[in-house]
Amino acid sequence: MKTKIISLLLAGTIFAPASAWGQASGGTAAPTQGGGAGSVPTGTGAQSGAPGGQALDPTAGDAQTPEEQVEVSTPGGGALAEDIVVTGSRIPNVQRRSAEVVSILSTADIARTGEGDIAGALGRVTGLSVVGNGFVYVRGLGDRYSSSLLNGSPLPSPEPLRRVVPLDIFPTNVMASALVQKTYSVNYPAEFGGGVINLTTRAVPDETFLQVGGSLGADTVTTSELGYVYDGGDHDWTGFDDGTRKVPGAVRRAGTGLTDVATGDLIGLNNAQTTLLLQNNQLPANFFYEATLGTSVDIGAVRTGVIAAAGLSNGWRTRGIRQQVANDDAGTLTEDFQTVLTDNRVIVNGLLGFGLESGDQRIRWTNLYIHDTLKQGRLARGSIGNSNQGVVDPNAGIAPLIDQNTRWFERELIDTQLVGEFKFGAFSLDARGAFAKTKRDSPYERAFRYEYTTNLTQNGVTVPVNDYVNRLGQVTSFATVAFSELDEELITGQANLTWAVPFETAFNLSVGYFYSDTDRSSFRYDFRVRAPNNAALADPYAQLRPDFLLSDFNVQVNGFYLDNESTLSGAAAYDAGLRIHAGYAQVDGEITTGLRAQVGVRYEDADEFVLPVGGFVATRLRNDYWLPAVTVTWSPASDMQVRGHLSKTLARPQFRELAPQIYQDFESDRLFFGNPALVDSQLYNAELRYEWFFAREQRLAFSGFYKRIDNPIENVAFFAGERLQTGFANAPQATLFGGEAELQKYFNLDSFGDMFANKRLVLIANYTYTKSELKIGDELVADPSQGGSTVRLTSAAGLFPDGAPLTGQSEHLTNLQLGIEDRERLSQFTVLFNYASDRATNRGPVQSGVRLPDFRERPGLRLDFVARQGIKLPYVGKQIDLKFEARNLTGTGYREFQTFENGVRVDLNRYRLGRIFSLGASVTL
Repeated sequence: MKTKIISLLLAGTIFAPASAWGQASGGTAAPTQGGGAGSVPTGTGAQSGAPGGQALDPTAGDAQTPEEQVEVSTPGGGALAEDIVVTGSRIPNVQRRSAEVVSILSTADIARTGEGDIAGALGRVTGLSVVGNGFVYVRGLGDRYSSSLLNGSPLPSPEPLRRVVPLDIFPTNVMASALVQKTYSVNYPAEFGGGVINLTTRAVPDETFLQVGGSLGADTVTTSELGYVYDGGDHDWTGFDDGTRKVPGAVRRAGTGLTDVATGDLIGLNNAQTTLLLQNNQLPANFFYEATLGTSVDIGAVRTGVIAAAGLSNGWRTRGIRQQVANDDAGTLTEDFQTVLTDNRVIVNGLLGFGLESGDQRIRWTNLYIHDTLKQGRLARGSIGNSNQGVVDPNAGIAPLIDQNTRWFERELIDTQLVGEFKFGAFSLDARGAFAKTKRDSPYERAFRYEYTTNLTQNGVTVPVNDYVNRLGQVTSFATVAFSELDEELITGQANLTWAVPFETAFNLSVGYFYSDTDRSSFRYDFRVRAPNNAALADPYAQLRPDFLLSDFNVQVNGFYLDNESTLSGAAAYDAGLRIHAGYAQVDGEITTGLRAQVGVRYEDADEFVLPVGGFVATRLRNDYWLPAVTVTWSPASDMQVRGHLSKTLARPQFRELAPQIYQDFESDRLFFGNPALVDSQLYNAELRYEWFFAREQRLAFSGFYKRIDNPIENVAFFAGERLQTGFANAPQATLFGGEAELQKYFNLDSFGDMFANKRLVLIANYTYTKSELKIGDELVADPSQGGSTVRLTSAAGLFPDGAPLTGQSEHLTNLQLGIEDRERLSQFTVLFNYASDRATNRGPVQSGVRLPDFRERPGLRLDFVARQGIKLPYVGKQIDLKFEARNLTGTGYREFQTFENGVRVDLNRYRLGRIFSLGASVTL
């Protein structure tokens, strides 16, 4: 690997184009999983009476392949363990059997997409889109309107800006299924706006197996191309710090009121390893390894099993970004930078699960560990409004300013769950307890700004310089370092009891209790390096590169010190918590032949608080709600259903949205800040859906939906001085309506000759149209730009445009999968098409009383190709599963922009995304 120290004098000539994640992916079809109480098998199994326990569908023609059994562990799932009888016929498919609108991804479905993580696979589900690093949006709504569960228990997020867990940290090799429910049922937590995503891990395997695999990938604009890196520690390639970035004790003591750190403490900071940015002309390829082991043994009537999985992925992404900022309604640029960001992302995951089954009884103990690290190098050149642009000759290709940043974002999730799913005659009981701990550490967020200067005046003498200088303590040349840590613990417990009432028709009565206790602590300390008396650093010291600038010798000669600026832009630390007690009751059964209803109500009492230090505004939200839900299903024919749904749900503001503390988002390269005056959002939901299951595994569905949201929380951009930031505010009201269409169809190809014997064409297509509008009048709302030291009300009409769509919501979402697969062996060739229309990311900032245009992003069109082929190894009788992926064949880039009335377009974030190619293999021993 060739690297060289970046010369600031040459920085204007070494910028390169950007790329996308070179993310290697894995995941192959797992051994078929068994079902049990609360674990829903989609195949009819032995209940059908078919030979071997497999039911053959007479409508399937020659495709007499048994349906894959899908294992789902969900609260109150015991009622789903039995087939619901409607109009005299059993319904074997969970998407038909469920009273709610659900989508299921089995291991085979996930494998067909070729994705190595759950987020990528879910992006193919009707109405779902993936934004940024694995955040799943349902029906175009932001992630705050979705929730994520693991085996039916909530997960805390290791990402403090988000409410849900970024699902791209969950590899597919540990998952048995992914369920997406889009209509609310009261057995789920009340924070349900767009939907809930329930991931089920593997439990007891049918047989002993060992699966190992790996892949190697390349990105056309990252791999073997230029990027910017820094040394860090010796173990960085694993995603774990070796102690290089240990937070000094003097920094931790800053939270007790320390204002300055003496010279000796500054010397104690790690310097060159976290400061010196290097140019790497040949970034490495991406790689991914995984291994999964499962076994089971029968001890009398009890079947016990264990499953263990581990994986490591290491991927690179370089983005050459055009970043601009305008602060008036004419689109006049106040910042214009060309930025190169190089990310090295390492994900380590492990799962250890133990299962015990006896008849309809099941106990599952699951332990999950995920460690997700992003190491980032950043170099930018450009200008701001007050830089000395008139001094620099633009024809010389020299930018007035150069910024350099080195960052390390380390996230960790530890989760242990114990689930018991039991059946006693007509009663089904499931009890769940979970403890989860997440943390996010970001030590040594270093930033340097150098300014190009032609002359310097020292002691009354003007000398020519013609170089980039850092004089420290100035607006246009400085050195800063920040340390932040976040720790969160979540304890949950719940119990659900279902009684299959012995009526002539199917009728279930369910009750349940839920408890959740979340605690979070967070600190962020910001320091600026200053010379004594805040004087400007003299030449020649000001010309030194960053590591020499902060060397021990230079510190001693010039008497540098660290100025604690932690409270200048927000609270240095805060504690937060959320306590929830909830109970529900629900009935589900046939009213008459062909007509089924599920009616329930949930009571939820919550106490949420955020307590910042340093005199900033605290938050205390104590609310209780009654939340009803009704779904009626009419079956006009044995293969058709019409569903109608009404419900009320919630969306609470999250800790990060409430906390008055600065947060650096590495994906958007933007600062975020909370608003302590946010309140709960309340949602009123309605849906009507038609489904036609015209053949096994095949369906056609249409639906229309409507939502009214009171006090929706919106991302709002604002200026803090000259810096552009994102805050949060409650809009008065919004409405959302739309429709979905979904088709899954198979075509047998046997008639086309021997070459296509046992093959079929797979067509899976879905489209979602969503239209949302903000309803804005003369209401007053809390201003998100007040810095958290006070609450000021402002006109909602000044912050929000009436009739504008919700942030994060795309009007059009389209997914298409077209492939050929063999029905008797592993052989799949799939083309995947995905399109999402433009969506707003932020409401535009208000400047001089004028609201500027909204920030919008353009996801655009993506075309992928995935091929999977099984090859038998001679002599050993084993099969190797080969996989080839070609992602983003359209070369679709990323663009976040503002469009002004005069036609001026400002590119907030614009960069290319590369085409990604990977080749992988796995073998089951």
